[in-house]
Amino acid sequence: MEALPGFVLAAIALAGSPGPATLSLTATGAAFGARRGAAYLAGIVVGMVAVMAIVASGLVGLLLAVPGATPVVTVLAAAYFLYLAWRIATAPPLADDGGQRRAPSFAGGLLLSLVNPKGYAAMAALFSGFVLMHERLVFDVAVKMAVLFVIITAVNVAWLLAGAVLTRFFREPRTNRAINVTFAVLLVASVVFALAL
Repeated sequence: MEALPGFVLAAIALAGSPGPATLSLTATGAAFGARRGAAYLAGIVVGMVAVMAIVASGLVGLLLAVPGATPVVTVLAAAYFLYLAWRIATAPPLADDGGQRRAPSFAGGLLLSLVNPKGYAAMAALFSGFVLMHERLVFDVAVKMAVLFVIITAVNVAWLLAGAVLTRFFREPRTNRAINVTFAVLLVASVVFALAL
């Protein structure tokens, strides 16, 4: 377990850095508030647990080894992120919807995690770059998943709450539009950056 401090620091840096999940959580917090964004947050966290399991099991490597699978997966993920960015960019000011606009759902958060290239890259780096329990693979994976679950949950709650602080700016139409478009552009840029790695 001597590698645990380095693993924790790397996990905080990778999970906490801006990416599709963190930026969409911030946008959700800003547009809907923390309470209405909680289901989306839960979906992202559960999705990341699934991503951890997929990476740890080797399924990602197996899938991407299938000829032609990588471009298909990349296009589907990019299409979903473009749709999400469009929804963020075109969201009306809070005052215009009277609280009737649907906040992103648990399923939306789950899907985002499952198609997020940054999530897979980060988990692959953490699972392959650190050994916490030598010669005990199952326990090594279990400890990594438990530590990552706590870190990912805490980091994502912080991003959602940071967005919720911006909620008051979403009531003024021009400021709302500028913030929405900025988040949408940042979301697309984060995906492009993650795919370029």
